[in-house]
Amino acid sequence: MEKTLTIDGKQIRFKSTAATPLRYKAQFGKDFFKEIYKLDALNNVENTADVFETIDFDFFYNLIWVLAKTANPSIPDPITWLDDFEEFPLMEIIPELQDLLISTIQSKKK
Repeated sequence: MEKTLTIDGKQIRFKSTAATPLRYKAQFGKDFFKEIYKLDALNNVENTADVFETIDFDFFYNLIWVLAKTANPSIPDPITWLDDFEEFPLMEIIPELQDLLISTIQSKKK
């Protein structure tokens, strides 16, 4: 599955494939699926302040980067790539990429 978003005036392609979890582990040394399932803890958060205590926001930056890297293998390492953006509205980007994330973990079997 593939999607293009405009971030800081740039068209950025994102893609999710079967290799996305492996690319994530190769780059960040963490299991992609374990990181995703940690987000389940948000269901028990009662107020906004607790969200910041519960979430490691690095995961979101890493997730966005790996989806972009899957779509475009020529992008540089995460920090160099993120330095190319003056604005990076994380809370607007994540919902837009949710369907790519779901396609990675959800079965199409009925």
